[in-house]
Amino acid sequence: MVPGDAAANGGLSFAYNINLSLKSKLILKYSVAIAALKALGAWGVLIIAVLDAAAFGVPMDPLVAGFVYSAPHKSWLYCLAASAGSALGSLIPFYIGRAGGELFLLKRIDEARLLRLRDRFAKQEFLALMVPAMLPPPTPFKLLVFSAGVFEMKVMQFVLAVLCGRLLRFGILSALTIYFGPQVVATIKEVVKHHLGAGLATLAAAAIVGYLIYRWRKTRVTAPTARD
Repeated sequence: MVPGDAAANGGLSFAYNINLSLKSKLILKYSVAIAALKALGAWGVLIIAVLDAAAFGVPMDPLVAGFVYSAPHKSWLYCLAASAGSALGSLIPFYIGRAGGELFLLKRIDEARLLRLRDRFAKQEFLALMVPAMLPPPTPFKLLVFSAGVFEMKVMQFVLAVLCGRLLRFGILSALTIYFGPQVVATIKEVVKHHLGAGLATLAAAAIVGYLIYRWRKTRVTAPTARD
């Protein structure tokens, strides 16, 4: 390529960047930042998960699957990093909701659905958040996180519910990735899309069993103390 052509191409490239909208420029910069964070390994996964849960949507399943497939012996570390990052990042919309987001919530959903959400959290707030945390997109998880803040869910219960749900989600994803390969992410999306009811029922059953085991173990630990 002659220098004149290079200069011309460079000028065209510069002009193209100038003509990008502000939104496109922000998306481009954000994509570059995500690519840079991936080089940090598990720490990068943690930071990206925080960004995803806080505000910016990032496809976490392909990200975790890619890291797990490249280093299966570190799968537990990537699962933990993604889950912890998601729990930490979710605190931002949670506290925004707690600061007084009911009016904002009513702009997104009707009053009948708001009442159903309130009843669900009142009956079993832990499972009301843990089960959706296990599900891949397009589950409206951020809406539920915001709702948990509006309904004043206890902070420790909130963090534990998100952490447990995400650990189950990314743990199952990692096991499937190691066995079938990273293409399993696309398969899971298709299953969720066409068999959502069966998938929800299975995950809900698993969550209930896990919660009952948790309660049983907690009762066994505290029982001797109560007798003393």
